[in-house]
Amino acid sequence: MRAVRWANGSGLEGSIDLVASKGLLALVTLVVAVALWAFFRSRRRFWTLVSAGAGVIAAYAFSEGIKVLVAEPRPCTGADLATVIACPNAGDWSWPSNHAVLAAAFATACISVFRRTGWVAVPIAVGIAVSRVLAGVHYAHDVLSGLALGMLVVAGVVIAIRPVLDRVLSAAGDAEAKRDGWA
Repeated sequence: MRAVRWANGSGLEGSIDLVASKGLLALVTLVVAVALWAFFRSRRRFWTLVSAGAGVIAAYAFSEGIKVLVAEPRPCTGADLATVIACPNAGDWSWPSNHAVLAAAFATACISVFRRTGWVAVPIAVGIAVSRVLAGVHYAHDVLSGLALGMLVVAGVVIAIRPVLDRVLSAAGDAEAKRDGWA
């Protein structure tokens, strides 16, 4: 917990608070931008993003289920630790970090549609995860497992739905899919 003590005296408390509390808004904004781009440019990519959205929801649901089963207390509840942000109430468990799950899930959703967004989405997702540890509300293993869970579930859903998406778009006569070799 040295990192939390360092963060509390570093002068970066405001930045850590902002990223830990509001960082997901940056990724949601990126998802909206990618959705608008895909909607107007590529039906296939738009529907891939929709399937990734189903993965985001599934990842969050898995995360909540795991939290209830594991019920690991947060570092800020078990120790006399000053935190950068308010410690969540008892019963709001630590492992895995929902913020990290959602950050990785949103980043993976963007990357599944437009790979270049990874240059923006991945640093934001990692920044959110690190800020949750520095804020004192998660352990490092909470955010690492959250990042892995979010990424793997979204990627798995996109891969699982892709054959159905291929058939539907091919049946609809998707010229773009034929041109790009998808159908």
